[in-house]
Amino acid sequence: MKKITLTFILLLLSFSGCVNKHGISAKYYSDCKEYYDLQGYYHKECGEDDIVTYEQMKNVIKKKETPPKGNVW
Repeated sequence: MKKITLTFILLLLSFSGCVNKHGISAKYYSDCKEYYDLQGYYHKECGEDDIVTYEQMKNVIKKKETPPKGNVW
């Protein structure tokens, strides 16, 4: 029942927003912060305005293994 509810919620979110390369957001093009630091390295931070990211979807789908409750022998 939990998986069906989660799948239904993800399905609704996928039709209510735009799918971009970071996840599902309300905008097709996400606002990115681009800057150079003091050492001259280029940084680009994107995906802060996403509703659901692909990393969050992976963590929900990934099953947690339960450790054994005692010695099996």
